[in-house]
Amino acid sequence: MKNFALVGAAGYIAPRHLKAIKDTGNQLVAAVDKHDCVGIMDSFFPKAAFFVEFERFDRHVEKLAREKNQKLDYVSICTPNYLHDAHIRFALRAGADAICEKPLVLNPWNIDALQQIEKETGNKIYNVLQLRLHKTIIDFREKMLRRRGDKKIDVDLTYITSRGNWYYTSWKGDIAKSGGIATNIGVHFFDMLNWVFGDIQESKVHVHTHDRASGFLEFEHARVRWFLSINADTLPKEVAAKGQRTYRSIQIEGEELEFSEGFTELHTETYKDILSGGGYGLEHARKAIEIVHSIRNASPVGINGDYHPFAALPLSAHPFG
Repeated sequence: MKNFALVGAAGYIAPRHLKAIKDTGNQLVAAVDKHDCVGIMDSFFPKAAFFVEFERFDRHVEKLAREKNQKLDYVSICTPNYLHDAHIRFALRAGADAICEKPLVLNPWNIDALQQIEKETGNKIYNVLQLRLHKTIIDFREKMLRRRGDKKIDVDLTYITSRGNWYYTSWKGDIAKSGGIATNIGVHFFDMLNWVFGDIQESKVHVHTHDRASGFLEFEHARVRWFLSINADTLPKEVAAKGQRTYRSIQIEGEELEFSEGFTELHTETYKDILSGGGYGLEHARKAIEIVHSIRNASPVGINGDYHPFAALPLSAHPFG
């Protein structure tokens, strides 16, 4: 049984980590979040210590190790994107391995610094890249590996996950904290595309606003037009008519890759993979971080060239002007 701590216990994704820790037969000894709406912990680890101040959490972790010889094996990190780097560093300083949500960090050079800390501490950093464990994606990758030849595959990626006005007030609406739309909701797709189609060769951004981003990526074995949005007005009419607020589509040479099922247990599978000696580390996370960093800092070229059809949709006004 391994000892876990959880940083960001009140976050949206935290329950999946709580479930994964429990399902793999391990225990949560401490958790922290500045918000105290963490009653979900009662369903998993009601005896875990909980703190709303990081300083007291840090002190508790040190006392457990010093006075009770109860050292942490892993720290799971579910905090806002811009805090991942600092919380990963805490985990390694505490003598634990880190299991961190996506994006691992916001900038490629952060990975270089974390590699040095890994060497100094001897502890490891793992990124949750659950699409690499999705059965449909694994089968698709194997199929693409068999098909590789001179002709590059044409791919259209569309992901719309509608968000209300709260989004812009939260840290997610602050590009300095979230990394923007492409980083916040797209990094796992870019990782998957890189994993399936090889290294990136070209990147163009056609549109990048507060509520959407769209561009073109050329990989070794694919040409990808992509569109990401949090604006419900960009949903296809037939999807909106059903009352659905999320739309996910990957078309390969005009044929849909259906992978909407099979997501519920992927965090548990991620933990199993890590605990058995696998897991995805810093170098696995690097390419996607480089892609989203490039997108975030690119100057949009506008609607021209090989662009995603949704990129030409009218731009809505920002809710706060």
